Amino acid sequence: MSSRPVGERPTLFFYCQHSLGFGHLARSWMLCEALSSRFRVRLWCGGPMPEGMTAPRSCEVDQLPPLVIDQDGRMRALDPGLSVQQALDLRRDRMLRDVAENAPAAIVIELYPFGRKKFDRELLPLLDAVRSSAPRPIIVCSLRDLLVDRGDDQSDHDERARAIVDTYFDAVLVHADPAFARIEESFHPRQPMRTPVHYTGFVAAALARRKHGHRSGILVSGGGGRFAESLYLAAIEAHQLRSTSSGSKELLTLVAGPLCEPLTWDKLVDAARDVPMVRLCRSVRDLSAAMEAARASISQCGYNTALDIVRARVPALVVPFAERGESEQTERARRLEALGVLRTFPADRLDPSGLATAIDEMRTFVPAPASLDLNGAERTARLLEAMAQGGAGSELQRTVIHERMA
Repeated sequence: MSSRPVGERPTLFFYCQHSLGFGHLARSWMLCEALSSRFRVRLWCGGPMPEGMTAPRSCEVDQLPPLVIDQDGRMRALDPGLSVQQALDLRRDRMLRDVAENAPAAIVIELYPFGRKKFDRELLPLLDAVRSSAPRPIIVCSLRDLLVDRGDDQSDHDERARAIVDTYFDAVLVHADPAFARIEESFHPRQPMRTPVHYTGFVAAALARRKHGHRSGILVSGGGGRFAESLYLAAIEAHQLRSTSSGSKELLTLVAGPLCEPLTWDKLVDAARDVPMVRLCRSVRDLSAAMEAARASISQCGYNTALDIVRARVPALVVPFAERGESEQTERARRLEALGVLRTFPADRLDPSGLATAIDEMRTFVPAPASLDLNGAERTARLLEAMAQGGAGSELQRTVIHERMA
């Protein structure tokens, strides 16, 4: 491996594979931006770059041959000339070459091995190579607040993840406030995990305050937009029902999201054509600012959307994504509803009439302030800097990982 010139910022590689939506990548971008003040950051991007969205200029993006997960749960390569296995092999070889040529001080892997088991073929060889390198970079897992409920497979899944973490990783960084969620609530291996866990606080961008205080209109969003078609169509029909029954003149703004499929967009255009006061947008630059300007927000409850709601203090009705056994959004919504931050509308009861009634009832809802730690990006950067300076396995990184950095 090559050596680093004196005075040059140490290199940090950040692996992110967004497969279903945009949330994992958005959080990774925020973390990379914070890390770039201390490291030369290179992001291995495993999914497609969302249309109209750009990564922070402060980090270098290495676009791997993109892979996605279909609605039926199968992985596919976006390059028609590649099979999934060929794409994984190409990605693995590129990452191994990058590590050999750049001597990174740190490698951050988002979610794996708590998720992304299908990517073993590229990640386990990478971890094996890094573990045997000298000097060895620190290896850290970047993890969101809640994990998916695996049902009957939970114990086997968690024990496997625990074994991989204890074999390869120096730390697990949970991007949550421990007062809101702790890893042991959704992670149950048969043996205790030895690798240290640190709670960084939630990763959220700073809110750009509006210059006026009047809220108006309904804002509908669905994260990246790949799996929000039913919510979007129900919201448009609910808006039509409200306009017909009560003469509502409110503007409904629907943000389709950067991953919204063209076929879904065409359906939205057709559905909204004869409905008054509906505005369709592909995406907005700052969803939280748009929420702050709205009278009410209708959305799913992914990690980033939930934090946008918290920061904007908008009266919010969330319809958590719950297909194919996904439990994370439902659990996040339940916890935020218990804090009085938002209201929940179950996806399995989604219909235009019920949604129209729930939207009308939001007029009297005043969300409670949430005292959640939102400084996760900066705290992650300071923590990783301290760990990298100490070196993998050093007493410094073993000590700092247990400390909650102010």
